[in-house]
Amino acid sequence: MARDVSDLTPIGSKDELMSWVAAGEKPPSAFRIGTEHEKFPFYRDDLAPVPYEGRPASDGRPAAGGIRSLLEGMQAKLGWEPIMDAGHIIGLAGPDGGGAISLEPGGQFELSGAPVETLHETASELADHLADVKAVAQPHGIGFVSLGHSPLWTRAQTPVMPKGRYKIMANYMPKVGTRGLDMMFRTCTVQVNLDFATEADMVRKLRVSLALQPLATALFAASPFTEGKLNGFQSMRSEIWRDTDKARSGMIPFAFDEGMSYERYVDWALDVPLYFVKRGDTYHDVAGASFRDLLAGKLAQLPGERATISDWANHLSTLFPEVRLKRFLEMRGADAGSPEMLNALPAFWVGLLYDQAALDGAWDMVKGWSDEQRQALRDAVPKEGLSATIAGRSLRDIARDVLALSRAGLVRRARLDGSGADESAFLDPLDAIVAADQTVSQHLVERYRSAWGGEIEPLFSELVL
Repeated sequence: MARDVSDLTPIGSKDELMSWVAAGEKPPSAFRIGTEHEKFPFYRDDLAPVPYEGRPASDGRPAAGGIRSLLEGMQAKLGWEPIMDAGHIIGLAGPDGGGAISLEPGGQFELSGAPVETLHETASELADHLADVKAVAQPHGIGFVSLGHSPLWTRAQTPVMPKGRYKIMANYMPKVGTRGLDMMFRTCTVQVNLDFATEADMVRKLRVSLALQPLATALFAASPFTEGKLNGFQSMRSEIWRDTDKARSGMIPFAFDEGMSYERYVDWALDVPLYFVKRGDTYHDVAGASFRDLLAGKLAQLPGERATISDWANHLSTLFPEVRLKRFLEMRGADAGSPEMLNALPAFWVGLLYDQAALDGAWDMVKGWSDEQRQALRDAVPKEGLSATIAGRSLRDIARDVLALSRAGLVRRARLDGSGADESAFLDPLDAIVAADQTVSQHLVERYRSAWGGEIEPLFSELVL
């Protein structure tokens, strides 16, 4: 999660909320790509998770810095502005809106990338970030592994980051689902944020990306382990989302209703309960309360307080549908993975959504699917992966067609690097998965059962970033 917005401009009507979202509209020439990805830090000597303050020397182990040390080291290296919460550094903000580093609740280390024009820039940004963070982590004996779900540690073993909003969320989650704490503390994702030109463009992109989000989940499935054992799923991260908080997550079928609009999404968002209201440096716990009451100045927990732009932007950031609308669209269906897979995720969606022919072709493929079919696919994918079916076709077959559309879209975009190559090569890892009929999860399970001898520890040396 990126930095909370700080804009105390008061708002008093639904029209203003809709206008705030609509202000994200851009001409295609100004479309950008913003990629976010998370990773699990661990101590290389004993594979333990990394707490915020580090660990003292004990039992022959040297003292080692923790998450705070990583953030302070990155601040010194990059010169970025620290983001503070009650005296704790909990993130870094790049210059001129150029990205951010933040923490997920269990210490997952996240880069929210800068908005860039090409996938080549995205790849360079990732390479630079990994080089920087590895250089800072090495003296502390810290490594990183990027998967959709924590492969080894129990929830009790997982550290808790000192961030005010996460305490509120952790208290509320068990009231609305059985897996919310696992989502917070034990999952990692990669997502891409993409632009829209008009309301109609937003609706078409939202529908296509919602319908195909289960395909992305299958292609990027990389979370077959829990607490050192096989968990029976290809994407445990995706399975966890099925029972986290149904009021604010899922496939939002209303997006396919006739007349879908900014207003319809805003109406849904207004009816999703609040987590918090931030005033100054204080997060006020109002979990379960109504944003409509805050908009009207009738919030019981904060009498007289009126909604601000900050409240609205922060509230939208606590909604978790498979595709999220803010002033851009966020693709939220994929497990984190290797650098090649982290680059493939934005490539997959840019090729589909930033080329009109590809977008139209994708819509032709999915427009006949019903709400029930889309939901059944979403429910099946965490376990079945590319073997899941919809409308009589397997996702494996659909993937071939969709990847061809995306590749053609990237070729037509013709964004070339210094050697004259376009962006389509970033899709090669996905084509390889479909050709081999083996997801990352299935490959890891095969390694676990053969070369690793049923032990999880080799994963950390093979997959360390």
